[in-house]
Amino acid sequence: MQQRSVVRVGATLIVASLALTACGSRSKDDNAGGGGSATKTAKIGVIAPLSGDLSALGLGIQHSVELAVKQANDSNAIPGWKLEVDAKDDEAKPDPGKNAATSLAGDKDVIGVVGTLNTSVSQQVQPVLSTAKIVQVSPANTGPGLTQGVDWQKDPKRPYASYFRTCTTDAVQGPFAARYLYETAKITKVATVHDKKAYGQGLVGTFTEEFKKLGGTVVEAETINPDDSNYQAVVTAIKPSAPQAIYYGGEYPAAGPLSQQMKAAGLNVPLMGGDGIFDPKYITLAGKTSNGDLATSVGAPVEALDPAKKFVADYAEQKYPEPYAAYGGYSYDAANAIINALKVSLKDAKDVESARQATIDAMSKVSFDGVTGKVAFDQYGDTTSKVLTVYKVDAGKWATVETKDFESK
Repeated sequence: MQQRSVVRVGATLIVASLALTACGSRSKDDNAGGGGSATKTAKIGVIAPLSGDLSALGLGIQHSVELAVKQANDSNAIPGWKLEVDAKDDEAKPDPGKNAATSLAGDKDVIGVVGTLNTSVSQQVQPVLSTAKIVQVSPANTGPGLTQGVDWQKDPKRPYASYFRTCTTDAVQGPFAARYLYETAKITKVATVHDKKAYGQGLVGTFTEEFKKLGGTVVEAETINPDDSNYQAVVTAIKPSAPQAIYYGGEYPAAGPLSQQMKAAGLNVPLMGGDGIFDPKYITLAGKTSNGDLATSVGAPVEALDPAKKFVADYAEQKYPEPYAAYGGYSYDAANAIINALKVSLKDAKDVESARQATIDAMSKVSFDGVTGKVAFDQYGDTTSKVLTVYKVDAGKWATVETKDFESK
């Protein structure tokens, strides 16, 4: 899950939707790029939280996919075919996510899906899309088991050949954070807290293993209920152990208030989390005392990469009502990965359903320079990129601390 500095542009959703519709609204009887043949439709679904606490991230995913599809249609990237986006709200919950996947799988025109945001939601979505032979590319899932199975540390096995992702995993992100705290920040004692969900629990697990391996001590390990708003019991349990930092596994709706409440109770140490807290809303929720708090996120800052500058400018030009947020660049690359695969699978296809398996096969061979860096996949469907960044809250904004390519030790 993860964020770059946001581009906030005004406009109504209606305007953005009309612009998108106009870009590729030719009927199936219209000509496709001068070839004279009828235009067929293929849909790219989006499954993300489009409402609720995490909607800032989900809407950034949706709009970034819309941008990629608009550009593909404008350039006639797949002659004879018009692409459409079908976005479904998973509310950041497994059951609505499964329902969204079931709906998309039942549509004969759906050829691929970008999503989900949450690892726990993807666990329900993967088998549905796999059964329908619909390729799924996540811009944000970081749970290692999604690509390498439940025993990923000792006996990795790919559960679903249809699943890929453009972001790196908690198998990298947790240790990356541990190394920063221990080796760079010289912090040797931490307390951990997670929200009991798959993402948060997995992140804390890989962080803890690496931190202890380095020589650090986890002085307290606590959990919270993400739907709670009062975390005083956890703060009270942690405070006597005098940690030098708190490492949190979860997302910003709970992390922000936790940071605020621990500082108010006199536990004046930095809270560090993963990409799930790397959003301006974390700073809003945590308040002024969030200065010095830390987060890791996948990849390098989008604005720092030359190929991403055009994406940022193009996104702003479309006047989407929400920013591209943490996963915009990864969503744009995920959509373009699908589009690259479709250039192969749809070339001679008579319809979408007959091209689904070919799209999965073509995805394994996709390789291009995306806005987040090189986009390619290993034998598990994981991105080959292992670049991550540490960010710190400074004067009310996320500021880049360091960007590195993670190397196993």
